[in-house]
Order: sequence, then structure tokens, then C-alpha cells
Amino acid sequence: MTEFDALERGDVVWGTDPLSDKGRPMLVLGTPRFSSHGLQLITVPISTKTYHEESLVLRDDDYAGDPLGKRSHVLAWSFATLNSAAEVAFYMTSLVDDRLEDVATRSIGYVSR
Repeated sequence: MTEFDALERGDVVWGTDPLSDKGRPMLVLGTPRFSSHGLQLITVPISTKTYHEESLVLRDDDYAGDPLGKRSHVLAWSFATLNSAAEVAFYMTSLVDDRLEDVATRSIGYVSR
């Protein structure tokens, strides 16, 4: 298991999903550290559902580590902040820098509309 403080931008973790009782893969987009709160992970969810027309498909060569196994889609418009190790069950894999930048650019686009 990867320590919470060792997680980095581009990592994919199994994390707490604020919209359900189950967890899900979450892509770490940012790792700000605050003096009063410590490390926080800014994440976007990953889904195997294909009906989200704005989602970004992850292909096997988008991963720096092992692929997730099922065709997955990043939901770049849905953000969640994970605040502690209790919200991260385990590290899964990571994305290559180019694909991570695609996701970050798409996410910024949603925020700046």
C-alpha cells in the first residue's frame, strides 16, 4: 500500500466516492499541502460506464503502470477532495503525463466556463 503522503499527481487510487457508499477509482489531479489541513488530494472519478458523452476514454497506453483492466472513462467535470488516508483504500496505477495533461485541461475548461 502506498502511504497517503506519497501519492502524486497522476496516481489512480481506490478512494471514497462522495456520491455513493461504494468507493471507486479516482485520478489525482493535484496534491496541495495546507498548513492547517496538511495534504489534500484533488481528484476526479473514473467510471466503466460509457454513457457519459463528455468523458475521456483511457486506453492501455494512457497508463504509466498496469491498466485498470476494464475500459475506463475519466469524468473530468466531477471533483472530490480526499483529505486523509482513511479516504484512500489503496493505490491502483498511474497515468502518463500526456494523458494527465489532457484530463487537467478538460477539467480546467469545465471550471472556467
